Amino acid sequence: MERAHWLTLAGMQNNSTSSSSHLLKILPAYTGLNTVEEILQVPRARRLFWLEILFNDQLDLKPWQDHPEVQDAYQKACQWFTTYRSLIQSVLPWVSHPLDSGKIDQRDYRTFAEALQFLAPSSSST
Repeated sequence: MERAHWLTLAGMQNNSTSSSSHLLKILPAYTGLNTVEEILQVPRARRLFWLEILFNDQLDLKPWQDHPEVQDAYQKACQWFTTYRSLIQSVLPWVSHPLDSGKIDQRDYRTFAEALQFLAPSSSST
């Protein structure tokens, strides 16, 4: 399947398959779920998984690279990154993904903005 090749090219940073390489940053706050395995079992969490992929540069997706829903979430994350690359990198400069100029669904913008704000470093020095 040609579509699975994207993860190899994506350069996900961790090669370990230990649970520490699958630490989630966003979805535990949104869903209470702490592993990719749990996320893949819950429809609402699967619909939000693209946000975790988009903003979590430590997430190793190789163990799930053949899973169609993970592939779809990864593609969606790349599309959102392409569309909002300047905004994302102004807030989270370490985030980078391959470019994908596919269409995004603007109905997801509020969720995207909330997740970006959730991860943004605090601008207050108190």
